[in-house]
Amino acid sequence: MKKAFFSVLIIALSVSVNAQTIFGKWNSTNDDTGKVDSVIEIYKKEGKAYAKIIEIKDPTRQNAVCDLCEGENENKPLLGLNILTGLQKNGSEWSNGEIVDPRNGTVYSCYITLINENKLKIRGYIGFSLLGKTKYWERTK
Repeated sequence: MKKAFFSVLIIALSVSVNAQTIFGKWNSTNDDTGKVDSVIEIYKKEGKAYAKIIEIKDPTRQNAVCDLCEGENENKPLLGLNILTGLQKNGSEWSNGEIVDPRNGTVYSCYITLINENKLKIRGYIGFSLLGKTKYWERTK
C-alpha cells in the first residue's frame, strides 16, 4: 500500500512540476479577431528556448509564407517557422532572445514569463522594453 501511495505522489508531483514550465504548446490569438489563429510549440535546445508554428487554424493560410520577413525567414512557410530563438533562463523569465512577427516580418528582442501554468506573457520590443508590445498565450488543452 505504501508503494502505491508513493508512486501516485511521485506522479502527481512530476505532473505539477511539468505544468510549471514555458515548454509545450500554446495558442496565439489574432489581435483583430481575438480568435486563436495558430498553435506555437516552445521547446528547449542546448539550454535555450525556441518556438515554432506547428498549426495554422485558418485553412486558407495553410500554405502561407513569411513574405514580409527578411534574411533566412524570407518566403519560408509559416507552418514550421521558428518565430522565437535563443532565449536564456534568467530567474523567473526567459530573455536575451528574439521573436519574429510573421504578420509584418519585424524581428523584436523579447522576454517571456510564465504567469501561471496555463498563461504565458510575451514582451517584444525594439531597443528598450518600454517601447514594445505584450501578448499573452494560453496553453493548449
